[in-house]
Amino acid sequence: MRELIIIGSGPAGYTAAIYAARANLRPLVIASSVEFGGELMKTTEVENFPGFPEGIMGPDLMTRMQQQAERFGAEILYDDVAALDLTGEVKRVTLGSGDVHEALAVIYATGSAYRKLGLPEESALSGYGVSWCATCDGAFFRKKTVAVIGGGDSALEEATFLTRFADTVYLVHRRDALRASAALQERAFADPKIQFIWNKEVARIYGDEKVTGIGLTDTVDGSETTLDLQGVFVAIGADPRTHLVHGQLDLIPEGTIAVDGRSSRTSRPGVFAAGDVVDPTYKQAATAAGSGVVAALDAEHYLASLPAELIARATGTDAVTDEIEARAREARESEARVAAPTA
Repeated sequence: MRELIIIGSGPAGYTAAIYAARANLRPLVIASSVEFGGELMKTTEVENFPGFPEGIMGPDLMTRMQQQAERFGAEILYDDVAALDLTGEVKRVTLGSGDVHEALAVIYATGSAYRKLGLPEESALSGYGVSWCATCDGAFFRKKTVAVIGGGDSALEEATFLTRFADTVYLVHRRDALRASAALQERAFADPKIQFIWNKEVARIYGDEKVTGIGLTDTVDGSETTLDLQGVFVAIGADPRTHLVHGQLDLIPEGTIAVDGRSSRTSRPGVFAAGDVVDPTYKQAATAAGSGVVAALDAEHYLASLPAELIARATGTDAVTDEIEARAREARESEARVAAPTA
């Protein structure tokens, strides 16, 4: 048994691991066998993470975070969590391999997954013109033509943000009316850089090495058209990866895990959450890293409040103490035998 297990290896998970390892909690980070490193592993250059004025590639940033966590003693395990039992004072984490790990505290930081269009070119051109984050990638499209796909608040926020860089921003929506709030619609309709394309679905993304255009299908009459552009921003929502804790932790209406105020404390004692799984709004690497700090500190304070015998079980100090006492007893008995007079 351990003191702490961290589930997830994005900015939140690795930052929590850095802080927890420096506090001598010896955390085990379950990093996934396939999607370790989080969504930043799928991006190219990251220009808005503090400390890298020249920018850094997403995978490089996550590798550095991992190395920093390991430097302080975090253990990284590349496997997938199949089931969780968060009840009781000892939490149980079952892996896809069948192995079971136990801990007194768990930090849940599995992030979120952007909803995709489901097109074969979408993944191939990710980072080469296809993006799910205008805040992350908008600056790469200065004086270019881009399209935002979607019709909700996030789509209009993305489109409005992109007008700072792009010359033209098409907003492609499959219906003839938006779902976004009235204030966001009013602002978007008044922006001369935003052009609305109604009743259209993206059927294809064109481009070999970079995006060159999209193919559209009319949702009313089925007609097909193409649109020349250099960037496609998919803004049809994101889903927090909370399926493992359904029925065990309270969620808010937006689907993220409920926490106590600005803390990372969930509805279950000893279970903490960080990153996109608690953030329905910002979803940035820097904010996720900050919440990882909060989770590690909260977990440290929780563990410090537990009975000494529980901590001893988790750290193995009971076994060490027993071994030391046994060796001392053997030494005393040996000395006694040597000192005893012979018959």
